[in-house]
Amino acid sequence: MGKKNQHSIFRGKVPTLTSSIIASMLFASASATSYAADEAADDEEFEEVIVTGSRTGKALNKIPGAVSIISEAEIARDLSLTSDLTAMLSRTVPGYGQSKQQMDRRGETLRGRTALRLLDGVPQGSPLRDGSRDSIFTDMGIIQRVEVVNGPSATEGIGASGGIINYITRTPTQNGTEVMISTQYRSQFHTDSDSWRVAVNASHKTDDYDILVAGSFAETGIAYSGDGNTIGIGTSGSDRDSKGNNLFIKAGANFGDGDEQRVEVSHSRFILECQCRYSIFIEFPEFNGHLDNNVPIKSQKKQPLGSKASFNDFVQTTITYTHDNLFGGALQIQLYDADQAMRFEAELSGSKQDPLIAPLGTLIEQSEVAAQKKGFRSSWSTDALFGSEGLGLQIGVDLVEDIAQQRFALTDRIWVPPMEYTSFAPFAQVSFDMDDFTISGGLRLEDGNLRVDDFTQVWALNRKFVNGGDVGYNEVLPNVGAIWRVNDQWSVFASYSKGFTLPNVGFALRKINCNADLLEGCPNDTPTFVEDILDLEAIIVDNIEIGFSWTGEDGRFGVSIFESTSELGDGVAIGADGEFELDRSPQKIQGIEMSGSYNLSEDVSISAIYSSITGKKPFVDGGPLDRELDVFNLNPNKLNASLDWQFMPEGNIVFGASRFFNRDINEGKSGEEHIKGATLFDLAINYQIGEGTLSLGIDNLLDKVYLPPTAQVSFYKNFILGRGREVSIGYTVKY
Repeated sequence: MGKKNQHSIFRGKVPTLTSSIIASMLFASASATSYAADEAADDEEFEEVIVTGSRTGKALNKIPGAVSIISEAEIARDLSLTSDLTAMLSRTVPGYGQSKQQMDRRGETLRGRTALRLLDGVPQGSPLRDGSRDSIFTDMGIIQRVEVVNGPSATEGIGASGGIINYITRTPTQNGTEVMISTQYRSQFHTDSDSWRVAVNASHKTDDYDILVAGSFAETGIAYSGDGNTIGIGTSGSDRDSKGNNLFIKAGANFGDGDEQRVEVSHSRFILECQCRYSIFIEFPEFNGHLDNNVPIKSQKKQPLGSKASFNDFVQTTITYTHDNLFGGALQIQLYDADQAMRFEAELSGSKQDPLIAPLGTLIEQSEVAAQKKGFRSSWSTDALFGSEGLGLQIGVDLVEDIAQQRFALTDRIWVPPMEYTSFAPFAQVSFDMDDFTISGGLRLEDGNLRVDDFTQVWALNRKFVNGGDVGYNEVLPNVGAIWRVNDQWSVFASYSKGFTLPNVGFALRKINCNADLLEGCPNDTPTFVEDILDLEAIIVDNIEIGFSWTGEDGRFGVSIFESTSELGDGVAIGADGEFELDRSPQKIQGIEMSGSYNLSEDVSISAIYSSITGKKPFVDGGPLDRELDVFNLNPNKLNASLDWQFMPEGNIVFGASRFFNRDINEGKSGEEHIKGATLFDLAINYQIGEGTLSLGIDNLLDKVYLPPTAQVSFYKNFILGRGREVSIGYTVKY
């Protein structure tokens, strides 16, 4: 447990070994059906890993790029440590930013750009109005593995300028009936810090069909820092002081000659909402008051402002059909329907005031983002085109309809009007295996249209009427890559690809290039037609990547070096009003990622990941790229390491360390930042007792007092400490 693999899964010497890094930057997205790794015969050798990132599965050592694979064991380890689900990504994915430990994940970028999160291939949240709340959408107990495609990808059309994070749900693998019950209790041993979770997964499988029904219930207490004080509830809400439940059902049937056809239906419903026992406690109300006085923001035991609880409410249904032998290839078709809603914390902010409703400075308001999406995804692929073994072809088409809007929940006003994005995206990908070489390349056409309704801006922006309309997008997105397996131990790769995404359309419509002080309204030359808004232009990211990997008898090591550039950025900046706004400046991001593991003995192994990423944009429009990207766009360098000791057949211990480094940028200039690093330790112990496993996890083992990177810069109600020591004990049993 806790170890990560590159181009392979190690088995035999360390039974709890898990997988992680190195390999994909293809033209690909993960399918709703998980393909198992090839279970090789020799326990003393590294095995081939099959990645579902090419929709029909592809061997990892034939993919030119970087993919992080987080196994079921790694997921279990992180669940034994914390309820912070994105902390798992911070620990295991080199290019992923440090966890903010809040509901709002803005600043948790992947290689300095936005990541597209998927559940069985279905996008979570919408780039039309990215509320940065789309990382909490399911209970991790139903997830079998996570595949992270590092770097820009056009695979899913929009939203993946930094890469793709696909959560693949469980599928029954053994005939018969199995019930798994998991219980967990966590505490920081302070008032109201106790948390609990109960989950039940029941599955049944025969040769012809299988079904999985899973449910979970959880309550989470308030969080404390290492100095014993409560941690502030973020302005976008928190996954602490919350309650949640999850229902997941998946059923599949096999039929046809040799069971080569399959139909699978799944339904997921996840709700996380505020218990609302605590609210943010502001001692210094002026902007940056807490930062200037060096007093971290706390929470107080008092019901928050507003009359409605903040929540994440995610529902999706998928139907997937596969045919493994159609005209010499494999066909996959998926239909999906998803509704996603997010309500934010109430605020007394200038942007939400309206004197026709209440005197200025008195109107309490909450906003909600709602998104509905329908999609059709299809592909047909073969590895032996025209009977030529090693010559591969994949073709398909994706259709999507994404509708999103943002409203004020308490006064039923429109903040961002209904927006509809429709896309038709055909693609073709070819590959050729020639002895020790694999070459691949392809094209995807993104033919999309954005439609925005007429709307009137809020009072703070002078109630300006904006004529709706259509904005078209038509982009050809190529990719090409090659990998050379030099010998049984060494391989090298190189790739080029283009990614496509839209800006946060909701931000653009809310501000419409207006940078004036809020209460003065927008200047008269502000665009009044949607098609005239420059901030709606698409973001095209060019990515070049090279790397190598080594796999030996007792270890492995890999390096990936990349550069991504875009003439228009997808970053964020802090405006004069203290709120986020779009930053469309050109960007160049460069980085190096490393990962490795080594077996010190039959029972002891070590693993580590490291990333160093830099990025720049211009200080002035049209100027050189000489301003370093801030922490909300690009996190400091990091190093994570773990020691795994199988101290007896029934038990193992994983000791982990996570370090984010100091960083000083733009010194003496605008945008100056000084980030102070920190080193955190964690400990996970698992011991098998009968049919069950007892787990003990201690996060932030030394009770370190520290500030996450994004909490160390000037921003509205942002100066919030990281979580102190938390102890978890759990028991999982299978029948």
